[in-house]
Amino acid sequence: MAPLRWGIASAGKISHDFTTAVGTLPSDEHQIVAVAARKLADAQKFATLHGIETAHEGYEALAKNPNVDAVYIGAVNNAHYEIGLLMLEHGKHLLCEKPLCLNEGQSKRLLQRAAERKLFLMEAIWSRFFPHYRLLRERIGCGELGEVREVDVEFGFVLADIDRLRLKSLGGGTVLDLGVYTIQVCLWAFGGKAPTKILASGVTNEEGVDLEVTAELHFPGGGIARMKTSALKQLNNEAVVKGSKASITLHDFWCPLKLTDTDGTVRTDTLPPARYPFNFQNSCGLRYEAEEARQCIRGGRLQSESVSHADSLLIARIQDEIRKQVGVVFPEDAQFAP
Repeated sequence: MAPLRWGIASAGKISHDFTTAVGTLPSDEHQIVAVAARKLADAQKFATLHGIETAHEGYEALAKNPNVDAVYIGAVNNAHYEIGLLMLEHGKHLLCEKPLCLNEGQSKRLLQRAAERKLFLMEAIWSRFFPHYRLLRERIGCGELGEVREVDVEFGFVLADIDRLRLKSLGGGTVLDLGVYTIQVCLWAFGGKAPTKILASGVTNEEGVDLEVTAELHFPGGGIARMKTSALKQLNNEAVVKGSKASITLHDFWCPLKLTDTDGTVRTDTLPPARYPFNFQNSCGLRYEAEEARQCIRGGRLQSESVSHADSLLIARIQDEIRKQVGVVFPEDAQFAP
């Protein structure tokens, strides 16, 4: 079977990490054949570093490239919807960085278009493809934790001066940038059920973007997930899943190589060496989501069971509600009602 031919949309830091991670996979299964950026010089520099054959100025040229099967979107949050629609219109499968879009309305439209075009689309929630996430689901599924009753998760770094997080014009804020991770692990632990009640409060900057958020998600049956995101300080960045019988802790929960199991055993994983250093922690793990995308596309599946379209819509709905309670409003909220 021919390799999946990838195009990369945006030549920034996360795109570098994704490309480097894909380079650790077999070349007869994955090939990166093109990269696009708004400035040609950026695309050319990226292509030269990574040995990519084609560099495009602008995303339309990438969308029209007949040699590209699937596109990885690594652009800033507020560009996902526009770029995603463009790629779908030209028949490209999509792996789109999280958050999928700025709100549920945009997410719903993008997912509907993918379904209409019969193209694969997955929000790039790479966390769920780490082996420790699979182990957590196995432990819950076989009853080792008993009934899941609580999740406690924190995710925070000093990021308040980073443009992509502090600026409303870039779709900033911790709810979208960090909260997508905390929300998804809560949903993963509670089996994808929708919360029945959400309580949130937070701190915003002069842009009206959230810099710190505390939220509770209440689930059917009395389960509660407590989450905190912060761009003001470093948090413990762990997720603790507590059941009626036992608990499990995911350390560095968004990309965990360490897990404390139900019996107290600490389990560790490793990632393979890569050609270049990464910008972000454990980014070699991006290889897992790339392989998931390949397997789904080659299998004729339009979505992944681990990050389904319904999962992405639920995450977006929760993000919208938290933003509403904290008082964060984007111009796109009025334009794209759910």
